[in-house]
Amino acid sequence: MAYHSFLLEPISCHAWNKDRSQIALCPNNHDVHIYKRDGEKWTKLHELKGHNGQVTGIDWAAESNRIVTCGADRNAYVWSLKDGAWKPTLVILRINRAARCVKWSPRENKFAVGSGSRLISICYFEQENDWWVCKHIKKPIRSTILSLDWHPNNVLLAAGSCDFKCRVFSAYIKEVEEKPGPTPWGSKMPFGEMLFESGAPGSGAAVSQSGGGSGGWVHSVCFSNTGNRMAWTSHDSTVAVAEGGKTDTISSLSSETLPLLCVTFITENSIVAAGHDCYPVLFVYDSTKGSLTFGGKLEVPKQAAQKVVSARERFQNLDSRATSAETSEKCLDSLHKNSISQISVLDGGRSQCSKFCTTGMDGGMAIWDVKTLESTMKGLKIV
Repeated sequence: MAYHSFLLEPISCHAWNKDRSQIALCPNNHDVHIYKRDGEKWTKLHELKGHNGQVTGIDWAAESNRIVTCGADRNAYVWSLKDGAWKPTLVILRINRAARCVKWSPRENKFAVGSGSRLISICYFEQENDWWVCKHIKKPIRSTILSLDWHPNNVLLAAGSCDFKCRVFSAYIKEVEEKPGPTPWGSKMPFGEMLFESGAPGSGAAVSQSGGGSGGWVHSVCFSNTGNRMAWTSHDSTVAVAEGGKTDTISSLSSETLPLLCVTFITENSIVAAGHDCYPVLFVYDSTKGSLTFGGKLEVPKQAAQKVVSARERFQNLDSRATSAETSEKCLDSLHKNSISQISVLDGGRSQCSKFCTTGMDGGMAIWDVKTLESTMKGLKIV
Protein backbone atom coordinates (compact mmCIF):
# COMPACT_ATOMS: atom_id res chain seq x y z
CA MET A 1 0.00 0.00 0.00
CA ALA A 2 1.13 3.52 -0.76
CA TYR A 3 -0.09 6.78 0.73
CA HIS A 4 0.43 10.20 -0.84
CA SER A 5 -0.37 13.47 0.89
CA PHE A 6 -1.27 16.14 -1.66
CA LEU A 7 -2.92 18.92 0.31
CA LEU A 8 -3.78 20.22 3.74
CA GLU A 9 -7.39 20.65 2.59
CA PRO A 10 -9.83 17.75 2.15
CA ILE A 11 -10.05 16.15 -1.29
CA SER A 12 -13.71 16.38 -2.28
CA CYS A 13 -13.43 14.33 -5.51
CA HIS A 14 -10.89 12.83 -7.91
CA ALA A 15 -10.52 11.12 -11.30
CA TRP A 16 -7.70 9.29 -13.13
CA ASN A 17 -6.63 9.43 -16.77
CA LYS A 18 -6.50 6.28 -18.92
CA ASP A 19 -2.96 5.07 -18.12
CA ARG A 20 -3.17 6.17 -14.45
CA SER A 21 -0.20 8.49 -14.84
CA GLN A 22 -2.22 11.61 -13.95
CA ILE A 23 -4.89 12.38 -11.37
CA ALA A 24 -7.33 15.29 -11.25
CA LEU A 25 -8.54 16.27 -7.81
CA CYS A 26 -10.34 19.12 -6.10
CA PRO A 27 -8.99 20.56 -2.82
CA ASN A 28 -12.50 21.27 -1.52
CA ASN A 29 -12.81 24.57 -3.43
CA HIS A 30 -13.65 25.85 -6.93
CA ASP A 31 -10.39 24.73 -8.65
CA VAL A 32 -9.23 21.38 -10.04
CA HIS A 33 -5.56 20.40 -9.77
CA ILE A 34 -3.99 17.90 -12.17
CA TYR A 35 -0.92 16.02 -10.91
CA LYS A 36 1.47 13.77 -12.84
CA ARG A 37 3.24 10.81 -11.30
CA ASP A 38 7.01 11.30 -11.24
CA GLY A 39 8.43 8.16 -9.64
CA GLU A 40 7.22 8.25 -6.04
CA LYS A 41 6.44 11.97 -6.25
CA TRP A 42 3.60 13.91 -7.83
CA THR A 43 4.12 17.11 -9.84
CA LYS A 44 1.28 19.59 -10.41
CA LEU A 45 0.82 20.24 -14.14
CA HIS A 46 -2.40 22.24 -14.47
CA GLU A 47 -5.09 24.10 -12.58
CA LEU A 48 -8.58 24.19 -14.06
CA LYS A 49 -10.25 27.45 -13.13
CA GLY A 50 -13.80 28.08 -14.25
CA HIS A 51 -16.22 27.27 -11.45
CA ASN A 52 -17.43 29.94 -9.02
CA GLY A 53 -18.47 27.41 -6.37
CA GLN A 54 -17.03 24.25 -4.88
CA VAL A 55 -16.31 21.51 -7.41
CA THR A 56 -18.39 18.51 -6.33
CA GLY A 57 -17.72 16.01 -9.12
CA ILE A 58 -14.95 15.09 -11.59
CA ASP A 59 -14.79 12.37 -14.24
CA TRP A 60 -12.04 11.77 -16.81
CA ALA A 61 -12.99 10.06 -20.09
CA ALA A 62 -10.38 7.42 -20.89
CA GLU A 63 -10.57 7.32 -24.70
CA SER A 64 -11.44 10.93 -25.59
CA ASN A 65 -9.22 12.37 -22.80
CA ARG A 66 -11.89 14.88 -21.80
CA ILE A 67 -12.60 15.93 -18.22
CA VAL A 68 -16.09 16.84 -17.04
CA THR A 69 -16.58 18.78 -13.80
CA CYS A 70 -19.65 20.00 -11.94
CA GLY A 71 -20.03 22.29 -8.95
CA ALA A 72 -22.12 24.14 -6.43
CA ASP A 73 -22.35 27.06 -8.88
CA ARG A 74 -24.96 24.99 -10.81
CA ASN A 75 -22.59 24.63 -13.77
CA ALA A 76 -20.76 21.83 -15.53
CA TYR A 77 -17.82 22.11 -17.93
CA VAL A 78 -16.24 19.71 -20.41
CA TRP A 79 -12.47 20.32 -20.55
CA SER A 80 -10.37 19.44 -23.62
CA LEU A 81 -6.57 19.54 -23.84
CA LYS A 82 -5.53 21.84 -26.69
CA ASP A 83 -1.98 23.10 -27.28
CA GLY A 84 -0.92 22.09 -23.79
CA ALA A 85 -3.80 23.86 -22.02
CA TRP A 86 -7.21 22.68 -20.82
CA LYS A 87 -10.07 24.62 -22.45
CA PRO A 88 -13.63 24.47 -21.05
CA THR A 89 -16.89 24.09 -22.97
CA LEU A 90 -20.09 25.15 -21.22
CA VAL A 91 -22.83 22.63 -20.52
CA ILE A 92 -26.48 23.77 -20.50
CA LEU A 93 -27.73 21.97 -17.37
CA ARG A 94 -30.93 23.98 -16.70
CA ILE A 95 -30.86 23.45 -12.93
CA ASN A 96 -31.50 25.88 -10.06
CA ARG A 97 -29.62 24.02 -7.32
CA ALA A 98 -26.06 22.79 -6.87
CA ALA A 99 -24.79 19.97 -9.04
CA ARG A 100 -23.60 17.10 -6.84
CA CYS A 101 -22.08 14.36 -9.04
CA VAL A 102 -21.13 13.65 -12.65
CA LYS A 103 -20.29 10.50 -14.66
CA TRP A 104 -19.28 9.84 -18.28
CA SER A 105 -21.14 7.02 -20.00
CA PRO A 106 -19.00 4.00 -21.02
CA ARG A 107 -18.96 5.08 -24.69
CA GLU A 108 -18.20 8.69 -23.68
CA ASN A 109 -20.87 10.14 -25.98
CA LYS A 110 -22.89 11.53 -23.06
CA PHE A 111 -22.68 12.08 -19.31
CA ALA A 112 -25.05 12.38 -16.38
CA VAL A 113 -25.18 15.12 -13.72
CA GLY A 114 -27.08 14.70 -10.45
CA SER A 115 -28.20 17.83 -8.59
CA GLY A 116 -30.17 19.31 -5.73
CA SER A 117 -32.93 20.20 -8.21
CA ARG A 118 -34.40 16.72 -7.74
CA LEU A 119 -33.49 15.69 -11.26
CA ILE A 120 -30.74 14.12 -13.39
CA SER A 121 -29.39 15.92 -16.44
CA ILE A 122 -28.38 13.57 -19.29
CA CYS A 123 -26.01 15.66 -21.41
CA TYR A 124 -24.94 15.13 -25.01
CA PHE A 125 -23.06 17.24 -27.58
CA GLU A 126 -25.01 19.33 -30.07
CA GLN A 127 -22.78 19.81 -33.10
CA GLU A 128 -24.73 22.70 -34.63
CA ASN A 129 -24.28 25.07 -31.67
CA ASP A 130 -20.97 23.57 -30.44
CA TRP A 131 -22.18 23.06 -26.88
CA TRP A 132 -23.53 20.39 -24.56
CA VAL A 133 -27.29 20.22 -24.03
CA CYS A 134 -29.34 17.94 -21.79
CA LYS A 135 -32.59 16.13 -21.16
CA HIS A 136 -34.01 15.78 -17.66
CA ILE A 137 -35.07 12.72 -15.69
CA LYS A 138 -37.42 14.01 -12.97
CA LYS A 139 -40.04 11.51 -11.79
CA PRO A 140 -40.25 10.07 -9.18
CA ILE A 141 -37.13 11.70 -7.65
CA ARG A 142 -38.03 13.65 -4.51
CA SER A 143 -34.67 14.88 -3.22
CA THR A 144 -31.01 15.58 -4.03
CA ILE A 145 -29.11 13.10 -6.19
CA LEU A 146 -25.89 12.10 -4.38
CA SER A 147 -24.42 9.39 -6.61
CA LEU A 148 -24.57 8.01 -10.15
CA ASP A 149 -23.21 5.01 -12.06
CA TRP A 150 -23.65 3.78 -15.63
CA HIS A 151 -24.55 0.28 -16.70
CA PRO A 152 -22.04 -1.22 -19.21
CA ASN A 153 -24.69 -1.03 -21.97
CA ASN A 154 -24.35 2.81 -21.99
CA VAL A 155 -28.13 3.24 -21.47
CA LEU A 156 -29.12 2.31 -17.93
CA LEU A 157 -28.18 4.69 -15.11
CA ALA A 158 -28.23 3.99 -11.37
CA ALA A 159 -28.89 6.90 -9.00
CA GLY A 160 -28.80 7.23 -5.22
CA SER A 161 -30.57 10.12 -3.54
CA CYS A 162 -31.50 11.79 -0.26
CA ASP A 163 -35.06 10.40 -0.40
CA PHE A 164 -33.63 7.05 0.84
CA LYS A 165 -34.01 5.44 -2.60
CA CYS A 166 -31.74 3.77 -5.11
CA ARG A 167 -33.17 3.69 -8.63
CA VAL A 168 -32.29 2.53 -12.14
CA PHE A 169 -33.41 4.70 -15.07
CA SER A 170 -33.18 4.48 -18.83
CA ALA A 171 -31.01 7.30 -20.20
CA TYR A 172 -31.50 6.38 -23.85
CA ILE A 173 -30.83 9.38 -26.14
CA LYS A 174 -31.95 8.60 -29.67
CA GLU A 175 -29.92 11.52 -31.07
CA VAL A 176 -26.58 9.88 -30.20
CA GLU A 177 -27.12 6.10 -30.00
CA GLU A 178 -28.96 3.11 -31.40
CA LYS A 179 -31.96 1.54 -29.73
CA PRO A 180 -30.76 -0.66 -26.86
CA GLY A 181 -31.36 -4.39 -26.53
CA PRO A 182 -33.04 -6.08 -23.53
CA THR A 183 -31.25 -6.47 -20.19
CA PRO A 184 -32.05 -8.35 -16.95
CA TRP A 185 -33.29 -5.01 -15.59
CA GLY A 186 -35.89 -4.62 -18.36
CA SER A 187 -36.51 -4.61 -22.10
CA LYS A 188 -38.57 -1.46 -22.74
CA MET A 189 -36.28 1.51 -22.21
CA PRO A 190 -37.70 4.83 -23.41
CA PHE A 191 -35.92 7.87 -21.97
CA GLY A 192 -36.66 8.42 -18.29
CA GLU A 193 -38.25 4.99 -17.72
CA MET A 194 -37.65 3.76 -14.15
CA LEU A 195 -36.71 0.07 -14.15
CA PHE A 196 -35.96 -0.39 -10.46
CA GLU A 197 -36.60 1.37 -7.15
CA SER A 198 -35.41 0.06 -3.80
CA GLY A 199 -38.26 -0.73 -1.44
CA ALA A 200 -40.92 0.12 -4.02
CA PRO A 201 -44.10 -1.96 -4.39
CA GLY A 202 -43.40 -4.67 -6.95
CA SER A 203 -39.63 -4.45 -6.55
CA GLY A 204 -39.52 -5.97 -3.08
CA ALA A 205 -38.59 -4.57 0.30
CA ALA A 206 -34.99 -4.76 1.40
CA VAL A 207 -34.28 -7.95 3.34
CA SER A 208 -31.99 -7.25 6.25
CA GLN A 209 -29.77 -10.04 7.51
CA SER A 210 -28.40 -8.20 10.50
CA GLY A 211 -31.35 -6.71 12.27
CA GLY A 212 -31.49 -3.33 10.54
CA GLY A 213 -33.64 -1.92 7.80
CA SER A 214 -32.71 0.17 4.81
CA GLY A 215 -33.23 3.82 5.57
CA GLY A 216 -30.91 6.75 4.97
CA TRP A 217 -29.37 8.88 2.28
CA VAL A 218 -27.93 6.69 -0.49
CA HIS A 219 -24.35 7.96 -0.59
CA SER A 220 -22.95 5.73 -3.33
CA VAL A 221 -24.13 3.30 -5.99
CA CYS A 222 -22.22 0.95 -8.29
CA PHE A 223 -22.95 -1.62 -11.03
CA SER A 224 -20.87 -4.78 -11.25
CA ASN A 225 -18.68 -5.44 -14.29
CA THR A 226 -21.45 -7.36 -16.08
CA GLY A 227 -24.11 -4.88 -15.03
CA ASN A 228 -26.30 -7.69 -13.67
CA ARG A 229 -25.77 -6.59 -10.04
CA MET A 230 -25.89 -3.27 -8.28
CA ALA A 231 -24.65 -2.30 -4.82
CA TRP A 232 -25.36 0.80 -2.78
CA THR A 233 -24.53 2.23 0.65
CA SER A 234 -26.87 4.22 2.89
CA HIS A 235 -26.34 6.63 5.77
CA ASP A 236 -27.79 4.11 8.22
CA SER A 237 -24.59 2.04 7.75
CA THR A 238 -26.25 -0.52 5.50
CA VAL A 239 -24.90 -2.06 2.31
CA ALA A 240 -27.37 -3.55 -0.17
CA VAL A 241 -27.18 -5.58 -3.39
CA ALA A 242 -29.85 -6.12 -6.03
CA GLU A 243 -29.72 -8.41 -9.08
CA GLY A 244 -31.37 -7.70 -12.39
CA GLY A 245 -34.25 -10.11 -12.91
CA LYS A 246 -34.38 -10.85 -9.18
CA THR A 247 -35.35 -7.43 -7.87
CA ASP A 248 -38.14 -8.86 -5.70
CA THR A 249 -35.42 -9.67 -3.17
CA ILE A 250 -32.78 -7.18 -2.10
CA SER A 251 -29.93 -8.46 0.05
CA SER A 252 -28.87 -5.93 2.68
CA LEU A 253 -26.49 -5.97 5.61
CA SER A 254 -26.38 -3.56 8.53
CA SER A 255 -22.66 -3.15 9.12
CA GLU A 256 -20.97 -2.26 12.39
CA THR A 257 -19.06 0.60 10.77
CA LEU A 258 -19.89 4.28 10.71
CA PRO A 259 -21.79 5.37 7.58
CA LEU A 260 -20.10 4.33 4.33
CA LEU A 261 -19.72 7.07 1.72
CA CYS A 262 -18.44 5.14 -1.31
CA VAL A 263 -18.65 1.64 -2.78
CA THR A 264 -17.29 -0.32 -5.74
CA PHE A 265 -17.22 -3.88 -7.04
CA ILE A 266 -13.71 -5.37 -7.27
CA THR A 267 -14.98 -8.76 -8.51
CA GLU A 268 -18.46 -9.91 -9.45
CA ASN A 269 -18.95 -11.16 -5.88
CA SER A 270 -16.71 -8.85 -3.80
CA ILE A 271 -17.50 -5.28 -2.82
CA VAL A 272 -15.27 -2.69 -1.17
CA ALA A 273 -16.80 0.26 0.69
CA ALA A 274 -15.38 3.05 2.86
CA GLY A 275 -16.50 6.10 4.77
CA HIS A 276 -16.25 7.74 8.17
CA ASP A 277 -14.23 4.90 9.72
CA CYS A 278 -11.17 5.94 7.65
CA TYR A 279 -10.43 2.45 6.26
CA PRO A 280 -11.99 0.32 3.50
CA VAL A 281 -14.07 -2.75 4.33
CA LEU A 282 -14.87 -5.84 2.29
CA PHE A 283 -18.30 -7.39 1.70
CA VAL A 284 -18.95 -10.69 -0.08
CA TYR A 285 -22.14 -11.48 -2.00
CA ASP A 286 -23.31 -15.08 -2.44
CA SER A 287 -25.69 -15.23 -5.41
CA THR A 288 -26.82 -18.81 -4.71
CA LYS A 289 -28.02 -17.92 -1.21
CA GLY A 290 -28.79 -14.29 -1.98
CA SER A 291 -26.79 -13.30 1.09
CA LEU A 292 -24.38 -10.47 1.85
CA THR A 293 -21.67 -11.01 4.48
CA PHE A 294 -18.96 -8.89 6.07
CA GLY A 295 -15.53 -9.91 4.72
CA GLY A 296 -13.26 -7.90 6.99
CA LYS A 297 -11.51 -4.60 7.51
CA LEU A 298 -8.83 -3.71 4.97
CA GLU A 299 -6.20 -2.23 7.27
CA VAL A 300 -2.45 -1.84 6.98
CA PRO A 301 -0.28 -3.69 9.54
CA LYS A 302 0.45 -1.62 12.61
CA GLN A 303 3.87 -0.03 12.64
CA ALA A 304 5.64 0.95 15.83
CA ALA A 305 6.76 4.44 14.98
CA GLN A 306 8.56 6.37 17.69
CA LYS A 307 7.40 9.92 18.03
CA VAL A 308 9.58 12.69 19.37
CA VAL A 309 7.62 14.66 21.93
CA SER A 310 8.62 18.27 22.40
CA ALA A 311 8.62 20.10 25.72
CA ARG A 312 5.54 22.04 24.58
CA GLU A 313 3.65 18.82 23.82
CA ARG A 314 4.63 17.36 27.21
CA PHE A 315 3.10 20.35 29.00
CA GLN A 316 0.00 20.12 26.80
CA ASN A 317 -0.34 16.42 27.66
CA LEU A 318 0.03 17.18 31.37
CA ASP A 319 -2.69 19.78 31.11
CA SER A 320 -5.17 17.78 29.02
CA ARG A 321 -4.44 14.16 30.01
CA ALA A 322 -2.60 14.45 33.36
CA THR A 323 0.39 12.63 31.89
CA SER A 324 3.40 13.49 29.76
CA ALA A 325 3.87 9.97 28.36
CA GLU A 326 3.98 9.83 24.57
CA THR A 327 2.01 6.55 24.63
CA SER A 328 -1.05 8.58 25.47
CA GLU A 329 -0.95 10.17 22.04
CA LYS A 330 -4.05 9.16 20.15
CA CYS A 331 -3.28 8.25 16.56
CA LEU A 332 -5.26 6.24 14.02
CA ASP A 333 -3.59 3.06 12.81
CA SER A 334 -5.17 3.40 9.35
CA LEU A 335 -3.50 5.05 6.36
CA HIS A 336 -6.18 7.72 6.15
CA LYS A 337 -6.57 9.98 9.17
CA ASN A 338 -10.05 11.19 8.26
CA SER A 339 -13.15 10.06 6.37
CA ILE A 340 -12.73 8.41 2.96
CA SER A 341 -14.97 10.12 0.43
CA GLN A 342 -14.26 8.30 -2.85
CA ILE A 343 -13.06 4.94 -4.18
CA SER A 344 -11.92 4.27 -7.76
CA VAL A 345 -10.64 1.10 -9.43
CA LEU A 346 -7.10 1.50 -10.79
CA ASP A 347 -6.11 -1.82 -12.40
CA GLY A 348 -8.05 -4.88 -13.51
CA GLY A 349 -11.48 -3.28 -13.73
CA ARG A 350 -14.50 -4.35 -11.72
CA SER A 351 -14.21 -7.97 -12.88
CA GLN A 352 -10.82 -8.67 -11.29
CA CYS A 353 -9.48 -5.55 -9.59
CA SER A 354 -5.81 -5.72 -8.59
CA LYS A 355 -5.45 -2.15 -7.27
CA PHE A 356 -7.90 0.49 -6.11
CA CYS A 357 -7.52 4.05 -4.87
CA THR A 358 -9.12 6.04 -2.06
CA THR A 359 -9.11 9.77 -1.34
CA GLY A 360 -10.40 11.44 1.78
CA MET A 361 -10.94 14.41 4.00
CA ASP A 362 -7.33 14.22 5.25
CA GLY A 363 -6.08 15.54 1.90
CA GLY A 364 -4.40 12.24 1.05
CA MET A 365 -4.65 9.48 -1.53
CA ALA A 366 -3.98 5.79 -0.83
CA ILE A 367 -3.36 3.04 -3.38
CA TRP A 368 -4.34 -0.47 -2.18
CA ASP A 369 -2.93 -3.68 -3.66
CA VAL A 370 -5.51 -6.48 -3.46
CA LYS A 371 -2.98 -9.34 -3.49
CA THR A 372 -0.94 -7.68 -0.74
CA LEU A 373 -4.07 -7.30 1.39
CA GLU A 374 -4.92 -10.99 0.92
CA SER A 375 -1.42 -12.12 1.88
CA THR A 376 -0.98 -9.87 4.93
CA MET A 377 -4.45 -10.14 6.47
CA LYS A 378 -5.44 -13.46 8.03
CA GLY A 379 -8.79 -14.83 6.98
CA LEU A 380 -9.29 -12.31 4.16
CA LYS A 381 -10.57 -14.01 1.02
CA ILE A 382 -11.69 -12.09 -2.05
CA VAL A 383 -13.86 -14.20 -4.36
